This record gives sequence, structure tokens and C-alpha cells, in this order.
Amino acid sequence: MPHRTSRRTLLTATAAVTAAAATGALTPPAVASAHSTNASTDRRLRRIIAGMSLEEKVGQLFVMRVYGHSATDPDQADIDANLKEIGVRTAAELISTYHVGGIIYFTWARNTRDPHQIADLSNGLQRAALAERHRVPLLVSTDQEHGIVCRVGEPATLLPGAMALGAGGSRSDTRRAAWIAGAELAALGINQNYAPDADVNVNPANPVIGVRSFGSDPDAVADLVAAQVKGYQGAGVASTAKHFPGHGDTNTDSHTGLPVINHTRAEWEELDAPPFRAAIRARIDSIMTAHIVVPALDPSEDPATLSRPILTGILREELGYDGVVVTDSLGMEGVRTKYGDDRVPVLALLAGVDQLLNPPNLSVAWNAVLDAVRSGEISEERIEESILRILRLKSGLGLFRDPFVSHRGVERTVGSRAHRAAADRIAERTTTLLADPGSLLPLSRRSHRNLLVVGADPASPSGTTGPPTGTLAHAFGELGFSARALSTGTAPNQAKIDEAVAAAEGRDAVVVATYNVTASSSQRTLVRALVATGVPVVTVAIRNPYDVAHLTGTGVAASLAAYSWTDVELRAAARVIAGRAEPEGTLPVPVQRADDPAQVLYPVGHGLSY
Repeated sequence: MPHRTSRRTLLTATAAVTAAAATGALTPPAVASAHSTNASTDRRLRRIIAGMSLEEKVGQLFVMRVYGHSATDPDQADIDANLKEIGVRTAAELISTYHVGGIIYFTWARNTRDPHQIADLSNGLQRAALAERHRVPLLVSTDQEHGIVCRVGEPATLLPGAMALGAGGSRSDTRRAAWIAGAELAALGINQNYAPDADVNVNPANPVIGVRSFGSDPDAVADLVAAQVKGYQGAGVASTAKHFPGHGDTNTDSHTGLPVINHTRAEWEELDAPPFRAAIRARIDSIMTAHIVVPALDPSEDPATLSRPILTGILREELGYDGVVVTDSLGMEGVRTKYGDDRVPVLALLAGVDQLLNPPNLSVAWNAVLDAVRSGEISEERIEESILRILRLKSGLGLFRDPFVSHRGVERTVGSRAHRAAADRIAERTTTLLADPGSLLPLSRRSHRNLLVVGADPASPSGTTGPPTGTLAHAFGELGFSARALSTGTAPNQAKIDEAVAAAEGRDAVVVATYNVTASSSQRTLVRALVATGVPVVTVAIRNPYDVAHLTGTGVAASLAAYSWTDVELRAAARVIAGRAEPEGTLPVPVQRADDPAQVLYPVGHGLSY
């Protein structure tokens, strides 16, 4: 690739957007809104609801996990897991027993082995649903954010995650990525995606959002959230903005605790609300709640999922949203801290929720809602409001007409050459060069042919084929370098550090994949030891871009941010390091100094080019 200049210059966000948009292809169609409806459709849906038993109505409110690759013939281990956790043997039995309105796919539930299996599972689930008395199809959902949260892996197309797209800064690329992802999900029979993440990540210590967010600037995040809504929904998949009212400023993970967000109402309006307002303007199909406490929005200290002032008062009445509201998983500790599992689903419905996602014990939750309606705590009219929203969404997605998918559609769409090529181009435009004080990069095959790749090996999301070091080394090999991979882990001990130092001998350069480096991290010790060998060291942050702050002053020759360790982003980082692509990404979050967090080391918009 020709060099613009040997001098490093800062890329502005505007220039990055222009450059990315100029190379666009696969332009998605105009956005649709599946929860939009008309009077005749509503009459038809209300007739369906009127004919339901109370048990069938309650079932429509639930979206549940289930183990196994097949709706009717899972493996014995999955039958055992289903019996233990749900009290049924198969997905088909789950549907006939509880009349659930939706199923969520997880990798760990062994729902997503390969594209054709996923399509068969989706079809089997829909056949089981249509065998029910009212023939109401299912919403089949998953979390396919891409980046570090990805349930469907290769050979499906893997795309950069949210913060990487934020670094690219292109609405066109961001929409195109969502359209590709949505088209492939639709081909698999997955019709509701719990993406995009609309949280504004203003807290570098956030343990649960981080690179799942597009960035720290509310307006920039809002633009990219709207772009993804249009992309997903233009491809025929319901999009879900999460986690309302905003999970970006917390140092507690709501999976394991109950975070408290201490933003004032004015701060919430300025920082957290814009992406959700943008999603609503883009006619978002569904919005997911957060298991967080925001005292300025509701002084009761109830989590937002259970807060009527937040979900009905703000989301429904102030923001004017009338689409589907879905809870985050009801198995998370954040929503279970204050109330028991029998009260949580009841309180969520009273707060204004429509869909109850993945309760830890479905029998307890289902019977609790049933009892609440029978006792009059929840009116039947109230749950019918939610069911109507859910059925509108199903109708708008075309599920009443035809909920089935074909193997031909899978072969034509999932992991297509055009989709993969687009993913690679988008990823190249996200890689961010943060520092290169000695103008080492790009590496030349003449002077830096012999490489060592060491570093972190975090648990692999579905978008990876192996340890990041191996993926990077393989990518360099394809670019004509000789590269050895040595995995040293996220907390290398002295033996691993010594092994890396010995392996660096005779190498022309060392590439270190870093993962959430802290002041006390032994990854810093590893980097210092490698720098001391005299071999040039290049670091690549494969999750949060804040690692560079803890490596400043170690003598590193160059530092980049890849924002994830999925294959598509690691391959792009290798091409950038090798000079086969320009480093066009710019920081979507500020990086503070490690020794003085009040001072910014690299601001939003920082990024070097060749």
C-alpha cells in the first residue's frame, strides 16, 4: 500500500469517517421497524390474544434458554441439563409446557455448533411453536454484538465490535457491519439480536461494558447506535438497544453485583440518554433494561429493570417509546439482590417490561406471574398490552407468514466471500496506532522478517480460532514474515517471562498482545524484560485501549489498539503493522495517564498514520 508520508500525523475523526465511507460497498436497504403496525393487523393480533388461555398469555412473555443442538433430539447431556434446570427434556417440550414466546441461543448451551445446525434448530423450534393451538411463531434471539460478545462463530462472518467501530468513526461502516450480521442471523432463523450496546463508556474501570461500547462521546455513540439499528433492521432482524438507562459509568459488573450510577438527572440527560433517544428516532424494535440503580431517576434504589419511574415514567412516557422492552437476563445477580426470583418477574412487568429474559428457574417465574394475574396484582389487560407489542414485533418480522429458513439461504449468505471481504476492510479502518516514537512501523520484511509473537491468551469468544498469539503469528506468516507464537498468558510468571526473553534472541522484532494491563500486572514485567533484550517491541492492546498508559516509559517501540482478540481484528492489526493497510482508527475514548488519571495521555480522536 503506498505511504502517504513517513511523518506521523494525527487523523481527525472527520477524516477517518470520510476515508471509511469512500470505500463503502454492500450498502444496506432502508431501515424497517417491525413493531410498527396498522389497525387491521392489530385487530387480527388482538383476536389471537383473546383466544389464548391465561397460561398461554403468560408464556408469551418469557424468552428462555434451552440446552441442545436440536429441538427434539438433543444429546443426553443436554437432556440432563434441561431436566435439571427447566424440568423438561427438550426445547419442543419447553414450548409445549410453558408456551414461551421466545428462545435465546447461547454457545455454552450448545445451540450454535455450525450454521446448518443452527438453521435446523431454528426450524425445529418454529415447528414446535406452530404445533401449539394458536400457531404463534417464536422470537429466536441471541447476543451477537461482535467483538468480545459473539455467540455465532466461524464460518459466519466475524466483524469488529462496537469500540473498534467507534475507532473507525464511520456511520457507513457501522451500518454495513450490522447489515451483514443481521443478514446472516436472519438466514440462521435468529430474528432478534440483543445489539447494539448503547452505553456510553465514560469509566475506564468498567468491568462489564468497556469495548462493548462505541465510545465515551454521547453524540458519537448516538450516531453509531442509530446506524446499527438501521443496519440490523434493514436486514430483517429486530435490533435491541441496551442497557437502559445506561450502564457505562460503573465499576461493578451487574452479573455479580448491583451497580449504582450516581449521575445527576442533568448528567444522565447529557451522557446516557442521547444514544437511546437516537435509537428511538431510528425506530428501534426493542430496548433492553439494565440491572443498575440510578438514584437520580428513582430514589427507591430498585434496579432499573424493576423501576416503574424509569421504564414507564422515562422510557415510555418521556421518551415516547412504545416498542418491546426486554429485561437483561433475570439470572444475573444485579436483579436478584433485593428481591426473590418469584418477585422479580412480577415487579418487572409492573414496571413496564414486556419480555422476561432467561429467569434462573422458569417454573418459579412463570407460576409467580400466573399467580399475580389471578390474584389481581397484575391485571390481565396489563399483560395483554405486552403481548400485543410482542406479537406486533413478530408480525412485522414476517414470522406469521413464514418463520422458516433454508439451507440454500445459509449457504448463500452465511460467511459469504463478499461479507468476509467487507469485514476485513472495515477492521483495517479501526486499528489505531497510538505511539511510534522511533518510526519503527511499518515493519519491513527485509529488516524485520523474523518475528516473535507473545502475550495474553484470554478465554476465546466465538470469533476466534485459537490463542491470539497464534492468530497473529499466522497472519504475519501469510504476509511473508517468519513468526513464532509463544503464549505467555494474562498473568505471566517468571518462568514464562524467562522463556519469552530466551525466544526473543535473534529475532528482528517482538509483537506483544496485551490484555487489560494494570499497574501491578506482570504483563508490564514481561514487556520490560523484552525491551531489555534490545529487540524492538511492538504492543497490541487486544481488549481495552488503556493498556498503553501502563506501558509508557517501558521503552516500547510502538503501541496499537485492536479493541478485541477476534480473528478479524487481529488479522487487521497484523496488516497494519506490516504496512499492508493504513492505521486509520482514532481513539473513541480518552486514555488517562497511569500515574495521574486526572491528566489525559491520549485524547479522543488521537491516532497516528503512516
